[in-house]
Amino acid sequence: MGNTSPAAKGTSKPPSIDYAAVSRSAAFQELLKRKKAFILPYSIFFFVFYFTLPIMTSYFQVLNRPAFGAITWAWVFAFAQFIMTWALCIIYTKRSEEFDRMVEQIKQETGGKGV
Repeated sequence: MGNTSPAAKGTSKPPSIDYAAVSRSAAFQELLKRKKAFILPYSIFFFVFYFTLPIMTSYFQVLNRPAFGAITWAWVFAFAQFIMTWALCIIYTKRSEEFDRMVEQIKQETGGKGV
């Protein structure tokens, strides 16, 4: 197998990064604030929407009524959960582009290529 050290490959040691300083920076704090402001409400919505179906079908009869022919509202609600999951994934993918730009800015400010 040969020597696989960075020096043997001709690469230099990556720059030393002060992660504590990065975590205290205003840009990093803003990134955390924006991510939390996005993720927390969407996560709460997801869990409430997700757990509503088993709770409603277990303790209430409203979803057991027919919606379209033999299809009950429980089936409609269950199908809506698939749509909701895809929608949240699409929304997060779009929003993550903003987060990625902020990370790139932080990396440029700190001079860290491996952050």
